[in-house]
Amino acid sequence: MSDPASDRDSLTRHGTDSLSIDELLEHLQVPSVSVAVIDDFEVVWTRAWGVADRESRARATEETLYQAASISKPVAAMASLKAAQLGLFDLDQDVNTILTSWKLPGAPFGGGPAVTPRMLMSHTAGPGDGFGFGGYEPGAPLPTVRQTLDGQPPSPSPAVRLVRPAMAGYHYSGGGIEIEQLVLTDVVGRPFEHIMDDWILQPIGMASSTFEQPLPTEREHLAARAHDSAGATMNARWHVYPEQAAAGLWTTAGDLARFMVEFQRALAGRSSLILDRETMQNMVTPVGVGPFAVGFQISQKGEGWYVEHPGDNWGFKATVIAHVSRGYGAVIMTNGDNGRAVIAELQDRIAGSYGWDLLDKPIPR
Repeated sequence: MSDPASDRDSLTRHGTDSLSIDELLEHLQVPSVSVAVIDDFEVVWTRAWGVADRESRARATEETLYQAASISKPVAAMASLKAAQLGLFDLDQDVNTILTSWKLPGAPFGGGPAVTPRMLMSHTAGPGDGFGFGGYEPGAPLPTVRQTLDGQPPSPSPAVRLVRPAMAGYHYSGGGIEIEQLVLTDVVGRPFEHIMDDWILQPIGMASSTFEQPLPTEREHLAARAHDSAGATMNARWHVYPEQAAAGLWTTAGDLARFMVEFQRALAGRSSLILDRETMQNMVTPVGVGPFAVGFQISQKGEGWYVEHPGDNWGFKATVIAHVSRGYGAVIMTNGDNGRAVIAELQDRIAGSYGWDLLDKPIPR
């Protein structure tokens, strides 16, 4: 393994413009970035640069909380897989035979197959929402999951309904993930944030993380503030996301890296802390339509295979990426709407510094 301190420092010296990370943040108008690097199935280092809040000038630290946004989805998916491993439902079971507090209208659609948890978590179930949730200002009334799914006030979003047969195509659906959240809470009989804390966050050691929405008052001083694409503070410190499984996780880069390491170790047969190897395989097995397995997008880079997921909330951008077998990866989190540019640059620097896919380039023919 290379020296973590040396590799961490090298990220500040190299890159397409030879900018330090602080200079990169200033150039791209992103207030802060928090990074965690995984190597040889371990979190080898974490660090934050910049300010958590441009108004207060509070510095970002390794303990600063960021909104994971849609990276909430694979974390929530691991809990649903645990429920399946416990025998509470089957991944290929009709969700309307599992749900007790609500039923998915119009299912199955057009004589197609029944909608299942596997389809919901791989965005192949057929909802037409295509979102993405905008969040709510702190103090605003929040909808229940069922109000969100039925498009009822105070939710401003349309109802989540099927528009095509299941497995007829891939269509990213935050609404489908909220159906899966309801499946989990119906079968377990507990609030979603408590299930996630007891089943996933605490066992993995994600002590700084929470799915509670709104963020508990006692944690607010740890949270980064949302900023726009010019790096300016917004009219609220952040938005609230009652759509917890789809967008509601507050976390640190280090905590998310611990989650990714547990995923990698279980997949390699090195851990069964949350899931056994067979069950974890569902997170890297494409369902046959689109780029997703259960929870994660599967992608090929060079000749290497990775899981990854972006996160995009109001004023926050983030990403996670991990090799499916080699035990390396990264988590990058920002508190600015222009964070995607910072993420792309730093991911390239990390890959270069750690020699990702050094032997995985396509073989010339």
